Amino acid sequence: MSDTVLVPGGRDVRATLDTAASDGGGDAIGDGSRADSVVVACPPHPQQRGHRGDERLTAVSDALTDRGIDCLRFDYGDWDEGYGESTDADNAVGWAADRYERVGLFGFSFGATVALVTAASRPGLAGVCALAPTARLNPDVDAVAALDDLVDLGVATQILYATRDSTADWEPVVERAKELGIETRSFESDHFFVGRSGDVGEAVAGFLGGRLLEDL
Repeated sequence: MSDTVLVPGGRDVRATLDTAASDGGGDAIGDGSRADSVVVACPPHPQQRGHRGDERLTAVSDALTDRGIDCLRFDYGDWDEGYGESTDADNAVGWAADRYERVGLFGFSFGATVALVTAASRPGLAGVCALAPTARLNPDVDAVAALDDLVDLGVATQILYATRDSTADWEPVVERAKELGIETRSFESDHFFVGRSGDVGEAVAGFLGGRLLEDL
């Protein structure tokens, strides 16, 4: 089941909440039963037609809901060179944290960098998974610098990347992740993971699911 969510925060941020099957039924947004855990999913570059219906995001959502974890896929507000988009992600995490016991964060490409930077200011996150992140969106949205903060905060982090990716500047992120002992995983693919969305979904859900469902 999916519901539309308006994410508060002063920008026009709309989202789709995909809810896992529940024996108890009920409204995932209201007072009915819902999953205990959710992953907020950040889409790719909005000026390159990135949106919450991106096939990598939906594949991750499908794999999560199959495991009993909800997924909030959102669209950014008006273009703001990475600044407003990072605020949108943080507001979406805040919305989720008010409603769920555990929150994870995922992003693809532009959204992966947004996810890492957002997670670096959210010590309560269960984990963050970044798919094909680029090193930096602007001087303040720097994925490489965020990795050090994530280690200091103890936020479980995974970097997924494609070995034939010639679109994103992913190498500095992966290099620093390996230096810090952060988990990385490579795919023999291009930036868009053509034909590999299902594999990506399972990899993300496997990593985040292990943190979100632990001891629940």
